[in-house]
Amino acid sequence: MGIEVNFEGKIALVTGASSGLGARFAKILAQAGAQVVLASRRIDRLKELRAEIEAEGGAAHVVTLDVTDYASIKSAIAHAETEAGPIDILINNSGVSTTQRLVDVTPEDYAYVMDTNQRGAFFVAQEAAKRMIARHKGDPKKQHRIVNIASVAGLRVLPQIGIYCMSKAAVVHMTKSMALEWGKYGINVNAICPGYISTEINEDHFKSEFGKQLIDTLPRKRVGNPDDLDGILLLLAAEESRFLNGTIVTADDGLSVQ
Repeated sequence: MGIEVNFEGKIALVTGASSGLGARFAKILAQAGAQVVLASRRIDRLKELRAEIEAEGGAAHVVTLDVTDYASIKSAIAHAETEAGPIDILINNSGVSTTQRLVDVTPEDYAYVMDTNQRGAFFVAQEAAKRMIARHKGDPKKQHRIVNIASVAGLRVLPQIGIYCMSKAAVVHMTKSMALEWGKYGINVNAICPGYISTEINEDHFKSEFGKQLIDTLPRKRVGNPDDLDGILLLLAAEESRFLNGTIVTADDGLSVQ
């Protein structure tokens, strides 16, 4: 007997949805039947993505979200639930990075990365969880899913991106803390740790001489594509993953065991 993941009737909020992994996550959830709420600062890009999703028969909404602004987080999640309905699934994806040696990191660099990757991710999840917990108290059978997007860089240190590594390590531990505290409310909190994935943001880098040298150091001398994460995302967002909580799924083509 086969299992078909179906998200009909589910509302999924995807942060950082304007490009890269976030855009792919939104598309794959919409294809599986979810209504997706696309959130980021780049509204024009979100509107383009909404049009793509709707052209394929899916349903999507757009909200403005700056994860470094606490008021924006509260406003965006309230707007999302007004537009689409109560959020069943949060894909906590927003993230940024800088490339430099630790001795060259400025306070501005540090705040730029940490405010988005760690602080922003925490308060987005917190605001969504407050609403999920309230609904669970009204209906104890209600299930919710939070999927935090961490990184293999949160599990092993990679050169030149030390602050990014630190921020994603915090997301890994944050995921486990949330799973422990919120599991009793029917909220499963898990994380995906992708390895090197080619997106529009970094594809030129991977084509450069330095990028090619980096690829040569990888276990199978290749980088991934956003669709390589489809199966993991659908699993962790689905009700069928009810026994997965506090799980950190590494999807790095073997990099972390190299």
